Amino acid sequence: MRKIVISDATMKQTSEDLRLTFKEKIELAKLLDKIGVDLIELDGITDPRVDSLLIKSITSAVSNSRIAVPVELLNEENIERTWAALKNARNPRLQICASTSAVQIEYLFHKKPDAMLEAISRTITACRALCPDVEFVVGDATRSEGDFLAKAVEAAISAGATTVTLCDTAGTMLPVEFAEFIKAQYDSVPSLHNVILGVSCANTIAMADACAIMATAQGAEQIRAVCHSGSEVSLENITRILTAKADSLNSCIGVKANQLSRIISQIDRLYHTGKVQNTGVESKDDEIFLTLHDTEEAVAAATVRLGYDLSAEDTQTVYTAFKQIAEKKEKVTLKELDAIVASSAMQVPSTYKLDTYVITSGNTISATAHIKLVKNDSTVEGVYIGDGSIDAAFQAIEKITGCHYELDDFQLQAVTEGREAMGQTVVKLRSGDKVYSGIGISTDIVGAGIQAYLSALNKIVYEEEIE
Repeated sequence: MRKIVISDATMKQTSEDLRLTFKEKIELAKLLDKIGVDLIELDGITDPRVDSLLIKSITSAVSNSRIAVPVELLNEENIERTWAALKNARNPRLQICASTSAVQIEYLFHKKPDAMLEAISRTITACRALCPDVEFVVGDATRSEGDFLAKAVEAAISAGATTVTLCDTAGTMLPVEFAEFIKAQYDSVPSLHNVILGVSCANTIAMADACAIMATAQGAEQIRAVCHSGSEVSLENITRILTAKADSLNSCIGVKANQLSRIISQIDRLYHTGKVQNTGVESKDDEIFLTLHDTEEAVAAATVRLGYDLSAEDTQTVYTAFKQIAEKKEKVTLKELDAIVASSAMQVPSTYKLDTYVITSGNTISATAHIKLVKNDSTVEGVYIGDGSIDAAFQAIEKITGCHYELDDFQLQAVTEGREAMGQTVVKLRSGDKVYSGIGISTDIVGAGIQAYLSALNKIVYEEEIE
C-alpha cells in the first residue's frame, strides 16, 4: 500500500484575514505536527532576522513533521541563510519554486526559457549539496508547453530533486483532465517514476479535492493541502476521502482522521476573533478556579477550555509555573491561568533561566539585587546596587550577561484584583533598530519584572545566535 504524503501549506496563505502572529504560527505548526501532517511548508526568508527566527523556532517546536522552506533562484546568500535556519530540523526540506508557463517565465521571472532551465538546474544542485531532501515546485504547470515542462522536470531530477510538485495554479481543470495531465507527465518524463510526484491544485471551480484524488489514482504520491479557507485542496476533505477509500486507491496517509475535527476547530480559532492570545475567559468562567492540589491533568484540561492545545513540554512548563503561583495564593482563576500560559508557554529556547533572586531594599538603604541565573547547566550570579528594586535587578542581569540593551518600555498591570492579585509586567528591550518584548507573571512585582526582562533578553540572544 502506497503512502501518500500530505504537505500542508496553510502558513503560505497571505490574505488579510489569514494573518497570524509569530506566536500563533508556532502554535499552528504544533497542531499540524500533532495531527500527523507529513510536511509543513513555510514562507521563504525575506526579512533575515524575523523569518530566520520563525523558521528556527518552528523547527524546535515540531517533533515529527518535515519542514520545507523555499529558496530564491540563483541566490546563494538566500540559500545559505535559509539552510542555516532550517538545518537543525529533524527532517528539513529545501524547495525551489519556478514557473514553466511562457507568460510567467517572462513576466514574473524575467527570463528566457533556456535561462530558466539553467537557473532551475543550478539552484537545485546548490540546494542538494546542503540538503538531501529537495523539492522542485512547478508553478502553472498545467498551462505550460508540454515539451518545455518535460525539459524542466528532467533538469530538476538530474540536478538532484527528490520530489517534483506540479501545480494547477489556475485551478480550472476537471478531475478527468487533471488525471490525463498527470499520466502524460509520467509518459513524457520516465525519470518521474524515480522520485515522488506531488500535486497542488487551486480550488477556482471547486474541483481541487477531486483533482488531487484523481492524481493519486494516476501515481501521484504527495498532495499539497491547506487546513483553513477554500482556496486549495482541503486538508480535512482529502483526509476523509483517502481514509475512507484507502483500499480502492491502495494508499494510506499519516494524518490522524480521528483527531481531525478537533484540531481543525482549534486551527480555525487561531484565524478568527477568538485567537489564542485573545481567547480570554468569559465572565461565566470567573468563578472557576484551580488550587495547589490540582493535578497536571486538571491544569491541562483547563488550558484546553481556554482554547490552547499545548504540547507535553509546554503543558509541563505551564504546570510548573502554575504551582509557583498556587503556592502563594489560595485560588488561581482561569483568567490568571490564561496569563500564565501566555507568559510561560510557546517561547523561544531560554539561554538564561532564573535560579534565585534576593532583593534588599528600604527607605534608609539602597536597593540591592543578588541574582543567580542558569546558562548551559552552569550557575552564574551577580550583585548590583541600583535606584530601586527593579533597577537593581535589571542591572544585576546586565552584569551577569555582559550585555546592555536600552530599556525601551516597562509596564505593570494587575491581571486580577484583590490583595493576592497577580501582576503582569511587560519589558521591552531595544537592540539596534528592533524592540523585543517579554512578559512576566507573578504575585511578586519584582519577580514578574525579572521574568519579563529575561524573556526579552532570551529572544535577543536567540536571534543573534542564528545570524
